[in-house]
Amino acid sequence: MISINAPQIGDEEIEAVVKVMKSGGLTHGTGAGPKVTEFEKAFASFAKTKHGIAMNTGTAALHSSLVAAGVKHNDEVILPSFTFVATSEVVIMIGAKPVFVDIDPDTYTISLKGIEKAITKKTKAIMPVDLYGLPADMRPIREIADTHGLKIVEDAAQAHGATYHGKPPGAYADAACWSFYGSKNMTTGEGGMITTNIDEIAETTRIMRSHGEKEKYMSLMLGHNYHMPEIEAAIGCVQLKKLPEFVAKRRENAQRLSRNLAKAKNLQLPTEPKGFKSSYYLYTVRLKNANRKKRDRLVEKLKQEGITAFVCYVNPIHLMPYYSRFGKYKLPETEKASEQVFSLPVHPGVTPEQIDFISKTLLRLLK
Repeated sequence: MISINAPQIGDEEIEAVVKVMKSGGLTHGTGAGPKVTEFEKAFASFAKTKHGIAMNTGTAALHSSLVAAGVKHNDEVILPSFTFVATSEVVIMIGAKPVFVDIDPDTYTISLKGIEKAITKKTKAIMPVDLYGLPADMRPIREIADTHGLKIVEDAAQAHGATYHGKPPGAYADAACWSFYGSKNMTTGEGGMITTNIDEIAETTRIMRSHGEKEKYMSLMLGHNYHMPEIEAAIGCVQLKKLPEFVAKRRENAQRLSRNLAKAKNLQLPTEPKGFKSSYYLYTVRLKNANRKKRDRLVEKLKQEGITAFVCYVNPIHLMPYYSRFGKYKLPETEKASEQVFSLPVHPGVTPEQIDFISKTLLRLLK
């Protein structure tokens, strides 16, 4: 099977892990051991920000960033429903209310008009998601936020190596949150990172990740155990150096796939608006004028041919049973996309020959 994603782990990562294990320093009480500190500095440099704050997951990064941005009980946070559930989970963990808005049908990222319509007196923050590796349209989102006095926490979990008008994700946000889960463009197994230029956000999230402590046994706020272990950071230091190569290969595979599939009139291929550069975490196509049943049949046939096609996201958050308590929403573009999109493998382990096989197989099945 050609997998939808696969971590690219080499001898360098294994050697880095062994070195940490032999040192005996596997973790640190403040969440900032030597390898974590090294990784934080390297990732902040990569993201062109003042601060990098390592976390044990991307979800922890999102949660901590919202708290540091001042989101409190009964506040409202605007976000898309067409994303992984963690983006909304963290809003509810604080006791705030997620307010779901629709997406742009071409980019699948949050609708600018949807944001403006959703703002109320209770709105505290906006959470754009850089979906499938394509950044959200952050300049106008920043303008909206500034006009209404709102904070922006950007979910960049899928966008390592993407750029927006020449800048990395997070350039227009108060904080950006990254994931290093095993399927991501670079991995530490699990793990996350916050990048920010705001000293107060950096200070608060560092305290929050370590039980609210700035010094041992003296909690200043409600905190959590969000420490990144030294082993994960050691892997991250190596993976970050390889990231440009990983992203270049993803983009090469995506471009080859797009050239091969250009003749398929019933497929909407991924788009990169002017000034946007996708990291192609997922290469997502859309089966035009199809329903969920027809799309799912095609995905199943691809799997039978040895191609792991994948639907992300088959169920928008606002339609999930638990989230119905936060209101009924009509999000036609989100619901339509969830019935028509599917993703194809373009990770660095996929060869040109496999890209051609994927293309030929899909074109044949579409006929």
